[in-house]
Amino acid sequence: MTLLLPIRLEAQMQYDPQSVAMLPPYCKHTQAFRGNVPGGNNPAEIERWTRIMGGTFNHMHHYCWGLMHTNRALYFGRTNQDRIRNLNSSIREFDYVIRNATSNFVLLPEIFTKKGENLIRLGRGPLGILELQRAIELKPDYWPPYAYLSDYYKEMGDRARAREWLEKGLSTSPNTKALMRRLAELDGPKGKRKSAPQRPGKLPD
Repeated sequence: MTLLLPIRLEAQMQYDPQSVAMLPPYCKHTQAFRGNVPGGNNPAEIERWTRIMGGTFNHMHHYCWGLMHTNRALYFGRTNQDRIRNLNSSIREFDYVIRNATSNFVLLPEIFTKKGENLIRLGRGPLGILELQRAIELKPDYWPPYAYLSDYYKEMGDRARAREWLEKGLSTSPNTKALMRRLAELDGPKGKRKSAPQRPGKLPD
């Protein structure tokens, strides 16, 4: 029974062209994808991505599944139940890669960030914040977690902390347009309006 579980999970994944097109280019060369996506079973590309990512590439199909679940939640979910189910599934897939990745894996900051975003979308803000901070600890000059932390606090009505995270991000990644734009919006007329704290939902890009 236990041995059949991975097979059943894989069978539930749909490798439709629209979903695959939304993923990073390396996804179609990962395990599980390469046998289901046209052009995925390319030995030269598989070798190239394995050389870039090391042994952790063997586990990256789980990250790609997590991204697929995220996209389904944000763009294709018909009900809130579908959205929640897909976001929870994405967390499990991200956790699998985090458990099996090497400590210096180049994409760990990105994976922690994606996990943090989705935890916030699920209304689990404090846990999401921890994951975003883990991403920053691994790579201080990686700007996305600073942006999402700022977005979170802005949604909660805490403009001081929203500004603080933007300034921290700009101190490590100067002239990052996404952070500068957020700071300008925070200082603009709309950003200065007082609003009641609200539960964060989907965060802007």
